Amino acid sequence: MPTLQDLLPDVEVVLALQPHELAPYVLEVVKSQMQHGQMCFGNLVFSSIHQALPEYHRSPYGQRRVEVEQAAAEAWDWLRYNGLLITAPGINGNNGWCFVSRRGREIETPEDFSRYRDAATFPKHLLHPAIADDVWNNLVRGDLSTAVFIAFRSVEEAVRRAGGYEAGDYGVDLMRDAFHDERGPLRDGDQEVSERKALSHLFAGAIGSYKNPHSHRTVAITDPKEAQEMVMLASHLSTAE
Repeated sequence: MPTLQDLLPDVEVVLALQPHELAPYVLEVVKSQMQHGQMCFGNLVFSSIHQALPEYHRSPYGQRRVEVEQAAAEAWDWLRYNGLLITAPGINGNNGWCFVSRRGREIETPEDFSRYRDAATFPKHLLHPAIADDVWNNLVRGDLSTAVFIAFRSVEEAVRRAGGYEAGDYGVDLMRDAFHDERGPLRDGDQEVSERKALSHLFAGAIGSYKNPHSHRTVAITDPKEAQEMVMLASHLSTAE
């Protein structure tokens, strides 16, 4: 059963880490030392910091006990805020005991944690409501290609609805027609012609670049930040149609 000192022997490293950087180490300790599937912060501190070294008070950890406990508490709260630790029901929860959530149990590697952290810090509330839940959940799971496809498919469906098109109308041709600068049902007549053309190019280019390839072949997206940028563009287009 690893302790925090086993995972991070150098106390200076512990104190240099931000809460979201220390959190995966705290989560690993919690998973290994839970009692009946639960753990409280006091037990984490005692087992991982105080009890871990026979000569604790003379150790670097012991000499900087207050700072270490504060850093661990920040990481603990990060895990709770982001849904990886959940307050236990009943009296145990009232006394500070928590259990690892389903998402927390799914995190087994540093890569799993990084992917979840990137998604958890992504501003879901900025996404258009039509795509927010499905897209964010796929980002959390690391299914980046599906997240991007869903986001731009939603744009396509919204344009089809708003323009009164049939199910067989799709893709770049749909965008070109819907936002045609002279006859498109979704054109903005108050805009300059050049701006109407630019909006048509924007929608057609986005669908052609990000939705169509995913419709016809397997496209691998491996960078969470890149996927987030793509879905933010889709969210913006969802508000513009």
